Amino acid sequence: MIQLRRDPEGDERGDGRFAPGTLVHHRKYGYRGLVVDADPECLADANWYQSNQSQPRRDQPWYHVLVHGSAHSTYVAQENLILDTSGEALAHPLLTRYFDDFEDGSYRRNDVPFGA
Repeated sequence: MIQLRRDPEGDERGDGRFAPGTLVHHRKYGYRGLVVDADPECLADANWYQSNQSQPRRDQPWYHVLVHGSAHSTYVAQENLILDTSGEALAHPLLTRYFDDFEDGSYRRNDVPFGA
């Protein structure tokens, strides 16, 4: 299981390019998704990382993403994501748990921690 780690001094995103609420597209697997949360680097344990089909660098932002049209969520390295400019809403059963509104092609994140 992925454990989230937060800096007690604040929510540092490093050089992350996707904020929570951003629609994204996976470069390799082609699915659309929605960023729920971000980590400044991969926080998954070594077993999870080794079982991943690809091993993108761990020292880059990683994102918790809800996958469109399924109940699935993923943990994705920044290098595997591009901005989804379709402007189309996302379908996911947890959408309303983490987001309040959809406007101008992005979602407004609420205060519920991911995984809660």
